[in-house]
Amino acid sequence: MHYDPKNSIKIPLDTLSIGMFVTAIEDNKRVNLSNAGRVSSQRAIDELKKNSIKYAWVDQSLSVKGCVFKPVKLTEDDPEETSPIKFKRVHKSRFSHQKRASRIIREAKTLAHRILNQTFAGNSVHVDELERWADDLIEQVLVDSDALHCVSALRNKDEYLLEHSVNVATLLVSFGKHLGLSKEELKQVAIGGIIHDIGKIKVDDKILHKPGRLTPEEFEHMKGHQTHAQQMIGSVVGVSDISRDVCLMHHEKLDGQGYPEGLSGDQISIYGRMSSIVDIYDALTADRCYKRGMSSAEAFKILLSLTPFQLDKKMVYKFINCVGIYPVGALVELSDGKVGIVWTSNSGNPLKPEVKCFYSRKYHRFIDVCFVDLKHSQLNIEKAIAPSQLEVDPSPFYDI
Repeated sequence: MHYDPKNSIKIPLDTLSIGMFVTAIEDNKRVNLSNAGRVSSQRAIDELKKNSIKYAWVDQSLSVKGCVFKPVKLTEDDPEETSPIKFKRVHKSRFSHQKRASRIIREAKTLAHRILNQTFAGNSVHVDELERWADDLIEQVLVDSDALHCVSALRNKDEYLLEHSVNVATLLVSFGKHLGLSKEELKQVAIGGIIHDIGKIKVDDKILHKPGRLTPEEFEHMKGHQTHAQQMIGSVVGVSDISRDVCLMHHEKLDGQGYPEGLSGDQISIYGRMSSIVDIYDALTADRCYKRGMSSAEAFKILLSLTPFQLDKKMVYKFINCVGIYPVGALVELSDGKVGIVWTSNSGNPLKPEVKCFYSRKYHRFIDVCFVDLKHSQLNIEKAIAPSQLEVDPSPFYDI
């Protein structure tokens, strides 16, 4: 059954009755289109009242004949600001933000690729090339980080090295913003993220892309990428100490068992501690040539298991708080069997984000795309799903 928000009228919730077709509900001037459907019981109405819903938007043409409608008279303060049409415009705004985020991610991959080629050829790289991009990235995080993280959640295991560098940079900026870093610090951690794996260009491809566990000798060779990075970072003209720490400390551990220097405790700066957490998280959640990516929930468990000896425990908790229990871009299954993408975060209640649903595991079929705002729904998240655990391809649904 299809409906058009333009055909909806706003009524007080206490006039809502069984048989009316609800296209949206309104709480505190926020309109939510995720609860569309015909009211089938008094219990459903009581549940909305219990959740402090004040108004409903209903489609008269799709409601049962005989329903009595008592529209609210819209005032000048109220008309479009609380209509489903306005809500559509909010999603249109997300569309433009997501297009911009896609451009930033594409540009970052191009930059990362060029830097790897230049350093492999022994040519110098100028930080100036990265600064404008870093400024764009920071602005996007400040304006709409959800759009950015939704775009970066789309992965291609054949582009792992480039995507990993870009995602680490993106996550570092979001994490840094959460920690209250200055704009200049955010710029430098972004640059550090893009170049953090610069040394891998010197690693044997057969080892770098080996589809299986590395032998002890191969692992020692792999660890050498950080020794190469120490030498190569000197060719990055204008690199800051912050960017250097992100690059050279992301494999150091608090207990001194990391590499390349075996630094420990306070020898590892806040930027090094941030990058080690972000690097591990992104590597765990990505599909690789030798393993499937895991869900965010599984990755969080591993990060916590590495505290307090390898990773900073307080920082890990702050990182989890930053990206959310269910990060934007993650796949989740709801309690009614619907599967969707976490679309918008909810800082007030991280367990209740907005989810873009596109598939039903209950009926084993695709469904009409709908946005479910769990703040105003009886549904909840049953579990997080890694893309590899889903029986269908979710990638087309990451577009707005």
